[in-house]
Order: sequence, then C-alpha cells, then structure tokens
Amino acid sequence: MAGAVGGGRARVKAEVAVAAHLPVPAPAGMEPSQVAIIGSKQMKELEESGFLKGALSAEQQLALISICTDLRAAVEGATFIQECTPENLELKKKIFSQLDLIVGDNVILSSSTSCLLPSKLFTGLKHVKQCIVSHPVNPPYFVPLVEIVPHPETDPSTTERTYALMKTIGQSPVKLNREIEGFVLNRLQYAVISEAWRLVGEGLISPTDLDLVMSDGLGMRYAFIGPLETMHLNAKGISNYCERYREGMRLVLNTFGPVPEFSGEIEQKISQAMSEKIPVVPKVLDARRKRRDEYLTGLAKLKKQMKSD
Repeated sequence: MAGAVGGGRARVKAEVAVAAHLPVPAPAGMEPSQVAIIGSKQMKELEESGFLKGALSAEQQLALISICTDLRAAVEGATFIQECTPENLELKKKIFSQLDLIVGDNVILSSSTSCLLPSKLFTGLKHVKQCIVSHPVNPPYFVPLVEIVPHPETDPSTTERTYALMKTIGQSPVKLNREIEGFVLNRLQYAVISEAWRLVGEGLISPTDLDLVMSDGLGMRYAFIGPLETMHLNAKGISNYCERYREGMRLVLNTFGPVPEFSGEIEQKISQAMSEKIPVVPKVLDARRKRRDEYLTGLAKLKKQMKSD
C-alpha cells in the first residue's frame, strides 16, 4: 500500500526493471485510475526535465507499475512486499496480519515506517522471521538512503536479502544491529531540530539565518561526508580531534537545554517566519518541493559523477 513514499519507492524499483504492484486505497474523492494518471504525469515530467533515472523510458517504467485494490492479487508472486501506509500503528498491524495469512515462507514483509519499532509492528506474526523495517528518506526517488531495522526475531538472511535488494535498485542501505526509537536518521535529525528550535526560541538567531547555517554551512560538507569523517579530516584523525576539542565540545553540550515542547510562542514565531518565506498555499508549496527535488537530483548526479572520477 502506498502514499507519497510508496509511489516514490515504486518508481525506484521500476527504474531498474523491477515490477511493483501497488494495492492503493485512493485518497478521498479519487479513483485508483486518477492516482495512476498522477503517477504517469510525474514520471513523464521527470523524463522531460532529464531527471528520470534508469535506462528505461518513462513509458517502459510505467508498464512495470500496476495499481489494484485487492491485497491478495497485489502480492501474488511477490518475493518482497513493502508497506507504505501512514504512520498509524493499528493500520500497519492490520495490514501485516492480513499479509501474514497470505504469504509463503520465502517472502520478505517490509515496512517503510519512520518511527514505529519492529517489535510493535511484527510481534506475534507467524512469519516474524521474514519481517523487517526498510525506512526510506522522503523523497525516496531523489534521496537514496534506506535504514534496515530488524525485529528481535528477524532471521539474518532476511536482513541480508533486503540489503542486497536495496543495493540492486540503486539505494544506499545501512543496517542497524537492533531497533531503537527513531532509528538513526531521525535521532540525528531531531537532535539538530531540537537545538535549532532552542536557539531561535532564545532569540539568538532568526529562523531564516538558522536554516542558512545548515544549507550554506554544515550541509555543504555533510552532503558528501558524515560527522565522524568530518572530525577525522579536521584534525590528524579522530584521536587528535578529540584531544583538541573534547573539552570544548563538552562545555558546549552541557549548555544544551531540555527537550522543547515544539508548541506555543516559539512555534508561532517559526511558523510565521517560514510562512513569510514560503506561504502555506498548495501551489507555492508544490513549486518549492519541485525545486527541492530538482536540487536533490542535481546533487545526486554530482555525487555519482564524483564517485566515478
């Protein structure tokens, strides 16, 4: 089942000639045929703009994606099933309980959840050893990372098969050794958001300038290397970095405040600043997202080119 993330993941699979079947409950007021038309339009726009990935044309890729409303029919013959419904625990558990009655012993059941622990999703299922979380980053068509998170009872072969599939379709999978709240990406993201919220809330910097610190500062290097490699390169290795900066880092970290409530006056202040920059109007938001996706595609192409040089 798929929404924005599911549609993106279907396109990721189609680009390398992997068939994707989407049992999609259409959004309110829309028929499945309308969903297909929107997906077709997006693929053709990608092709016309030169951003379509893979060797196949948009038409060839679209031929590999089918939409149906029957779950059993959608998963027939599947070896890997990816659930991409909204972050609703009961809804996801219902879907996996239905799949548990349908699939065989060699089918991987995977969820795109960004925050629900595998132990909450899969415990009690007959095929729990075949269950895993494969958390993509939105938008998955442009951002390749996938976090692979096992249930405590997930068979190691399920993890390895999922990892291999993600590599095959051009994603950048990472394996977590065990589950943890927020996985890794969101734990890092929320740490940044939390401090950004505090700094703006305390009047130290404007919301616009705060974003600039990331987009034209930290983000410039983090787009190519991570924080640990940054430490390694900014000194004579990690040990030398720690020797130089551990006291300063601890001093700063000890000044961090409590976890924000993300509400009240600070929320209003940040919301007003963001709305002045990008009005909360569907057409404006869509245009901004389209520009974001174009930038991400250009960055992905640059990274790929640099790796091949």
